[in-house]
Amino acid sequence: MIDIRNLTKRYGEKIAVRDLSLTLREGEIFAFLGPNGAGKTTTIKIITGLVKPTSGTAIVGGHDIATDGLAVKALMSYVPDEPYLYDKLTAREFLRMIGDLYRMPPERLTDRIAKMIKAFELESFVDDLCESFSHGMKQRVVIASALLHEPRLLVIDEPMVGLDPKSARTLKDLLGRLAREDRVTIFMSTHTLSVAEELADRIGILSKGQLVALGTLEELRALQQKRGVPGHQRLEDLFLDLTEANGNGSGA
Repeated sequence: MIDIRNLTKRYGEKIAVRDLSLTLREGEIFAFLGPNGAGKTTTIKIITGLVKPTSGTAIVGGHDIATDGLAVKALMSYVPDEPYLYDKLTAREFLRMIGDLYRMPPERLTDRIAKMIKAFELESFVDDLCESFSHGMKQRVVIASALLHEPRLLVIDEPMVGLDPKSARTLKDLLGRLAREDRVTIFMSTHTLSVAEELADRIGILSKGQLVALGTLEELRALQQKRGVPGHQRLEDLFLDLTEANGNGSGA
């Protein structure tokens, strides 16, 4: 679903992403981890067509994002870490607007809106103005809107921010079903390492723009053991060891 080859992004003298190669298969939940400033956001912006790479390629669903961006955007959705809604629209109106942007047939859109309202438990506020929503309510509406057109790829940045425990559990279960049953590829960037440990099929750790580790949790543990570091049980320990070994501080 995603095939990144030798991706590099420079901002003047600064290299935000350096020679990144990464392949994600259909139906995979991939956790993209790294300290602040590691290059995660730049990579996401390239995948979603918001930023052009300096060199290298990003192929999504068989389409080159640099030359066939509209085709890529038609099959994917992007949920940023800060949810944005139109304050003077209700949640239902916002969902309908997003569906119209994707040119969804009216009957299908009505059906999908009803399913998203139920899945994210929006019934109690779906006809209220968005300006009255808490951060968590906004997050639920934004994620619901991202899933309306049944994307094949979901790129989601800090998915659990602002969600109460029940809503977080609902979203985790939904992401798992999307990957397992609908074969949706999920590219998830998060600082919440417990979420990555619980959900991800594979984990990639970025440090100073470079991919320093890639694999399942067990593969990352084995990698550390080969390097002479005792095997850790927690992803947090692995993350800190790998990023600090590459010259990053301990802050995530």
